[in-house]
Amino acid sequence: MAKTEPASAGEGRFAYDGLDRVIHEKVRLGVLTSLVAHPKGLAFGDLKRLCGVTDGNLSRHLQVLQEAGMVEIEKGYEANRPHTTCRLTPAGRRRFLDYLAVLEQIVRDAAEAVKHEPGAPYSFGVASA
Repeated sequence: MAKTEPASAGEGRFAYDGLDRVIHEKVRLGVLTSLVAHPKGLAFGDLKRLCGVTDGNLSRHLQVLQEAGMVEIEKGYEANRPHTTCRLTPAGRRRFLDYLAVLEQIVRDAAEAVKHEPGAPYSFGVASA
């Protein structure tokens, strides 16, 4: 999905087809980032706190990610209380890492574009590939 070679200055140069619409949403991006940092998964409440969302909002976004095959949700009981654990699927992890590669390409392209501007105040801190 990620572009490995920059396209010539022309058609589709900055199209970034790898920006996955399922992932490219603020809450889902936060959910996936949280889960990729916790390979064993996270309790629903912990994920809710990390992402700063309500129960209903998180439930809806998890449903979208589950339908896309990116997360798995395990419901059970812990100390006689309902307990829900959310984790990335292997396919979800790969899809998210592919998405991150596209974001890295965007940052490299943007850094390259502003590098040539006289007095450009921007520094992205990204080495050119």
